[in-house]
Amino acid sequence: MLIIIGAALLFLAPIMVGVALVLPHTPDIALERRRPFQADPPSKLTWLAKVMLGALDRFLATRNVRLYSRDALENAGVRFSQAEYMVLVIAGAMVGVLVGLVIGVPAISVLLFVLAPFVGQVVLGFRAGKRRTKFDSQLGDTLQLLSGGLRAGHSILRAIDAAAAESQSPTSEEMRRVITETSLGRDLLAALNDTAERMKNEDFVWIAQAIQINREVGGNLAEVLDQVNETIRERAEIKGHIKSLAAEGKFSAYILIAMPFGIVLMLMTVNPSYMNSMFTHPLGWGMIGASVVLMTIGSLWMRKIIDLKF
Repeated sequence: MLIIIGAALLFLAPIMVGVALVLPHTPDIALERRRPFQADPPSKLTWLAKVMLGALDRFLATRNVRLYSRDALENAGVRFSQAEYMVLVIAGAMVGVLVGLVIGVPAISVLLFVLAPFVGQVVLGFRAGKRRTKFDSQLGDTLQLLSGGLRAGHSILRAIDAAAAESQSPTSEEMRRVITETSLGRDLLAALNDTAERMKNEDFVWIAQAIQINREVGGNLAEVLDQVNETIRERAEIKGHIKSLAAEGKFSAYILIAMPFGIVLMLMTVNPSYMNSMFTHPLGWGMIGASVVLMTIGSLWMRKIIDLKF
């Protein structure tokens, strides 16, 4: 009898274990804590901004509008899409209109609204120039990292990858882009030439040519990069001397350009009625237009004189 009961227990034990696993049981962790994290629903302002961006993006895509191209935004280091940047420009134009209405001069509202797109382009150009200047100043350190990686036994791609990891922006971003493009199957020389074209850097063109020549004929690429680095440093020293010599001319040009505006502001502060005819009479409007044209020509002329090429 005991043998029969023991055999029955042995037979029923797996079944009971299976039933216990299948049947629902109280969890060890509360249900609220096991739910995935849910962010708060977006506000109405956020939802409205997303709708506006989506509509503007679709409009620009269908009309093939490239007012602020992707390349211009990338060169400026702006992490916005064209639609997002245009929304910022439109917001700035609306602020300019409000400023003109608050001070009671509708003409200023119209002027600021019209100038907003051009100001957006100027900002992109300024940021792109600043980014290129920073890239040029980091080029010597980049070459040292490349030559050091090559002496350590790495390939040129691995050396570029190490330079991307060790460098600062914008060099790190551009080197990482080169690595990404080559990993997708693009030729290394084409990627380097595109970087030189984006940065408008003649010295980087030499680096790309040195790498290409070394890939074709062989040799010690680390020594070649060291020589290129020495040449670039000498050119940078000459650039510094030229900038210091041309600084006086630039300062004189800035003073000559700012002087008419300073005189007008001084006269409007000392005797406001003295300048009323200039802004109310047609002859005054013509004189203002002629002065703007002449000052533009003079500014471009002085810029050409002090912009030395070598």
